Amino acid sequence: MEVGIDSFAASLPDPKTGRPPSGVDRMADLLEEVALADEVGLDIFGVGEHHRAEFLDSAPAVILAAAAARTKTIRLTSAVTVLSAADPVRVFQEFATVDLISRGRAEIVVGRGSFAEAFPLFGFEALDYDALFAEKIELLLKLRETPNLTWRGKFRASLTGQGVYPRPMQEQLPVWLGVGGTPQSFHRAGALGLPLAVAIIGGDFARFRPLIDLYRRTGLEAGYTADQLKVAVHAMGFVAETSEQARDAFYPGWAHMVSTIGRERGWSTPSRQQFDATCGPGGAFLIGDPAYVANKIIAASDALGGVNRITFQMSPASLETAAMKRSIELLGTQVAPIVRASARG
Repeated sequence: MEVGIDSFAASLPDPKTGRPPSGVDRMADLLEEVALADEVGLDIFGVGEHHRAEFLDSAPAVILAAAAARTKTIRLTSAVTVLSAADPVRVFQEFATVDLISRGRAEIVVGRGSFAEAFPLFGFEALDYDALFAEKIELLLKLRETPNLTWRGKFRASLTGQGVYPRPMQEQLPVWLGVGGTPQSFHRAGALGLPLAVAIIGGDFARFRPLIDLYRRTGLEAGYTADQLKVAVHAMGFVAETSEQARDAFYPGWAHMVSTIGRERGWSTPSRQQFDATCGPGGAFLIGDPAYVANKIIAASDALGGVNRITFQMSPASLETAAMKRSIELLGTQVAPIVRASARG
């Protein structure tokens, strides 16, 4: 099983001053996090895409290109690219360029996005988000096959054989489909034969088993092999020497992020009791000491019928710079070896 990290490049306010760090400082910290993840042997680092004041990841390919220049082996991916509001030609070009800079380590996770800001920003109607995604994923996958494509769609100018360059170093640029909790998304991933990246950010892991079974069943019925139907899980995660330290470092940022989004969506105010319960054995947060987190990952994989990749969303702890770096170190040197040994055994 691959183990890695996803970041939203969150820029959270300091609880003492009420001010976030400067963009320069937060970006420098993020690139140090990627370099450290590479040094300690993690498999993958993803950068999200948001168009909001509290995040610095509106141009993930640029961040990943900078990370590619300072790393050697770790794979680099979006998490996720909001394809419904993007131009597939430009997305392909950007990630092909990252692939060249990284010498074949780039991937793309595409999705419809969980926020609506990108749609009016780039001139699209949010109500069209699914039709936009369906058309654009079709085009992106065709661009992987040939640089000269004849194509016609509803939302983008036609292609009449123009060349789309550069081409990546990898023979085929990996594209994963990022999903939340709708059965249609799991079905689509299976029908396309794309590896699946599922965000499980609350509740428990087992409730996603029927949806992952749907993905695998659909993919096999469409003629794809089990090896092609990979599953990645993105979850809230953090590691420290003790579970109490991990929870204390993660909770303030998590509570701030959930409260901010919750005010927009009518959610109830989060509590420490709710947080601690989700960190417990029955919850979906992978937060605790190394042995606890490793065993919880293994249990989650078993509950989901086997997982190929697990990525930790650690951004809520970004203000705790020293704790963040220590968490990455523990994840790479203590958690990942246990998880990989279990997967092999």
